[in-house]
Amino acid sequence: MAKIIFWEKPGCKGNTRQKEILQASGHELEVRDLLTETWSKEDLALFFGNRPVAEWFNMTNPRVKAGTIVPSEISPEQALNMMVVAPLLIVRPLMQVGEKRLAGFNTDEVHNWVGLKLEEVGERDPQNCPCVTVPNCDAQQP
Repeated sequence: MAKIIFWEKPGCKGNTRQKEILQASGHELEVRDLLTETWSKEDLALFFGNRPVAEWFNMTNPRVKAGTIVPSEISPEQALNMMVVAPLLIVRPLMQVGEKRLAGFNTDEVHNWVGLKLEEVGERDPQNCPCVTVPNCDAQQP
């Protein structure tokens, strides 16, 4: 069992499902609000590691969905600047155990990191927010 600091967008259905999976797998969560946290570029960068910048972005964000922001065309520095100002751009959740940090909820990656009871995952991929099919879902504030 791990104690996971879990940054979420309060009210996000995808984050709710991810928390359910982690708790059913025996993990303890310290839940924090991604939107009210005071982020620095340096702190955020620790969650993304060597991943491509495009994977740092919340693909359900209205500006990303509309093509106003094209994550694959943005530098790491630009992305971090944008995310400090507009945390809704950040892929969710952000998680931390000790010094290890992770962005997003790739089931295999999370399982290899802290362990999951894979039978708790279910059929819907918990990495993909149900907001993908709900217009302006991510534009709504909690």
